[in-house]
Amino acid sequence: MTTVTSPLAGRAIGLAAVPDPVFSGAMVGPGTAIDPDRGPSEAVAPVDGIVVSLHPHAFVVVDAEGHGVLTHLGIDTVQLNGEGFELLVNKGDTVQRGQAVIRWNPTEVEAAGKSPICPVVALEATPDSLSEVREGGEVKDGDVLFGWQ
Repeated sequence: MTTVTSPLAGRAIGLAAVPDPVFSGAMVGPGTAIDPDRGPSEAVAPVDGIVVSLHPHAFVVVDAEGHGVLTHLGIDTVQLNGEGFELLVNKGDTVQRGQAVIRWNPTEVEAAGKSPICPVVALEATPDSLSEVREGGEVKDGDVLFGWQ
């Protein structure tokens, strides 16, 4: 079983509350989301693994079991063209859970007219393969968000 932890501090919310139909409809996969604390922060790896996809606003880490976890920093943030995001690792790097991957500021994302809500998605998973999905309450980076069978 893979344990997926929060890449950010904030408040856990269900995917259904994400203001984007692709995520709220779980079209990318099941999971949860974080309404991040405001101010400068670092998004950290939610699992140990290899960074297989890396963009200024999103990253995917695949663990040893082949589970890919997408962390998407804000909604429609691809439209910011990388402005306000700093990559701290490279695609292909091996990362440890809790290792900083991207530095960003949710307050600046909000000021640019975008939602700072961050989906954390189990790629190519089914809803019944996840357990104990966190959909409420305050979380710190490193707190458990869900288990993945």
